[in-house]
Amino acid sequence: MLDRRCLVASLALGAGFTGARSTAAQEHWPSRPITLIVPFGAGGGTDILARLLAQHMADSLGQPMPIDNRAGASGTLGMAQLARARPDGYTVAIAPNGTYAMATALYDRLPYDIERAFAPVGMLATTPIFACVHPAAPWHSLTELIASAKAQPATITYASAGAGSTSHLFVELLLDMSGTQMVHVPYRSAAQTAQAVMQRETAMSFIDASVALPFMRSGEVRAIALTAPQRSAQAPEVPTVAESGFPGYRASVDFGLFAPAGTPQPILVRLASEARTAISLPQLQPRLESLAMEAVGGTPAELAASQVEETRRWAELIRRRGIRLE
Repeated sequence: MLDRRCLVASLALGAGFTGARSTAAQEHWPSRPITLIVPFGAGGGTDILARLLAQHMADSLGQPMPIDNRAGASGTLGMAQLARARPDGYTVAIAPNGTYAMATALYDRLPYDIERAFAPVGMLATTPIFACVHPAAPWHSLTELIASAKAQPATITYASAGAGSTSHLFVELLLDMSGTQMVHVPYRSAAQTAQAVMQRETAMSFIDASVALPFMRSGEVRAIALTAPQRSAQAPEVPTVAESGFPGYRASVDFGLFAPAGTPQPILVRLASEARTAISLPQLQPRLESLAMEAVGGTPAELAASQVEETRRWAELIRRRGIRLE
């Protein structure tokens, strides 16, 4: 029988070997492809951003970065896949704040603990949403629209890309701040909400910039406000919601890169550095601008702090407005 001293020595020796293997694996990372989970279908803004990032990160890391589209449940199915992945740096995911912050308060149960399942890597990009009406609509400013809504409570309709979507919550934030009532008409996508405005099925919609800008330029919709804190270089004539009489209003779609919790810190730091470099490349900027996205970049700590703040403030709004998906 192994005496106590031999057992302790054996365990220590085994731990030493395990630690050495772990250190060696980190030193040689990456030695195989890194899967990039996109928790939405192919062709959308998150997917396009992921493919741009993967192409350039793969070049600098020296390993392929295949995309794994896992759509469903506001992105939470894809994030559940990330939560189950080994924390070895070979699986990461891109998610918007609608998934990594808002979904926590929208669902009674999630297949993961949002505070413990993920390791933030860094912010990547941000994009605003335009408040749009039909060109023949009587409102030429957000102030005029809100005045009409207050004069005729619960008669003006607005389209969103679905209950709990950012376009839904961004309008709810405006209604909450202004003490106004409108009727919510959910659709399935930003493209459908744009069509709803153009066909006058609804009076107004907050539409993703990448979808709204072509219709704004063709004159098929009129933008009366922008949700971001600053005006967009793509449409500098459109005032922000804050400039339109609602100071303190801020809302944008922010995209972050995440790894499973427990991923070694040196790998997280390397991933963050490579992501910042890739998203800032001059050759990427025209493509990002075409998507109405602005490169942000940032550290794991900065994304973690943003996630905490975004989760808190949207959870407060969701509770106050009584918005639930289950």
